[in-house]
Amino acid sequence: MASTAPLGFRALPLSVAQLSLAAVLKCGQSFRWTSYPLPTSPGAGPSPTHEYRLCLRDRIVCLRQSPDYLFYRSVFPGEQLESEDEETLAWLKDYFQLDVDLVKLYDQWSERDQVFDKLRSRFSGIRILRQDPWETLVCFICSSNNNIPRITKMVHALCKHYSPSLITLPPPSVSEDGSQDPATYHPFPPPSVLAAPNVKSTLRTLGFGYRADYIQRTAKMLVDTHGSSVSPSGTRECCEEWLAGLRQMNTEDAREELLKFVGVGRKVADCILLMSLDKREVIPVDTHVYQIAIKHYGLRTAGGSKAKSAMTPRVYEQVTAKFVGIWGDFAGWAHSVCDCLMLSCCLFISFLGSFHCRLESLLFIRY
Repeated sequence: MASTAPLGFRALPLSVAQLSLAAVLKCGQSFRWTSYPLPTSPGAGPSPTHEYRLCLRDRIVCLRQSPDYLFYRSVFPGEQLESEDEETLAWLKDYFQLDVDLVKLYDQWSERDQVFDKLRSRFSGIRILRQDPWETLVCFICSSNNNIPRITKMVHALCKHYSPSLITLPPPSVSEDGSQDPATYHPFPPPSVLAAPNVKSTLRTLGFGYRADYIQRTAKMLVDTHGSSVSPSGTRECCEEWLAGLRQMNTEDAREELLKFVGVGRKVADCILLMSLDKREVIPVDTHVYQIAIKHYGLRTAGGSKAKSAMTPRVYEQVTAKFVGIWGDFAGWAHSVCDCLMLSCCLFISFLGSFHCRLESLLFIRY
């Protein structure tokens, strides 16, 4: 079905079953996308409901979505060249990993897993992003004992304070009272900027708490070990290039490197591996994932199938092995669908004010 792209946008044929922006950009993978509601016209048929924006180093990427198309455009600080639209398309295909047929994966997981088969219709289009490793490292250091709204606020504050503004844009549409003001966009700062000693105290004033020390020390470790000069590519510092080079290592070696950084434990390292370093089989395990593995997948630990053991390294490995055995090489992707459902349940519980509900019970209440 042909589709008319919004003014200034280009259209990429892509169904919501392959990519759901509304789900993927709000599920706790990335924390810098901003969302704007769009006006709807009664009787106009399916049309984009939101515009999503992300500030890269040299441009703002703006996305909208209909059931069958992804609409995209870039906004630059100066005059544009036609070829840059192709650069943005290449970035989109890489960032969303569009070479992966998600519908085919959903079919495979459904054949192997009855629990997943019951979830798939409720959360389609969930795929793992291929993000910048440096940004992902900092964001998931911030994630310790935290929640998505607060992490988002912290990351935006960090960018605003430590990165010069790239461009200021008005919202895609103005509300009835005209209250929406233009937004100023800041790229993510490089390691050399966050390695300065005074970063600790400044981040604390911005609400980072103990994570301020972790971020500054991690940035300094990177800069001291791998350098802050601009790489031959001319776009990233050498230490950022080294970090991206972990994609070429095997999973165990890459994890070992990440665990050297301050504030990076096993789960944070696995989030970074999965969401920026191409380790698609990796599953970040927490207590919720552990209890679901016991209750719904028959995992037996040393204390028995119903034991609530501490999250030891051995238990972590058992949970991971259980799910990889079911879901295969893309186990981390399948796990992300369950994560989205858990997040949805958390928001529902918060809305109701029923904090005594057990998340895993609500998660599978129909099954």
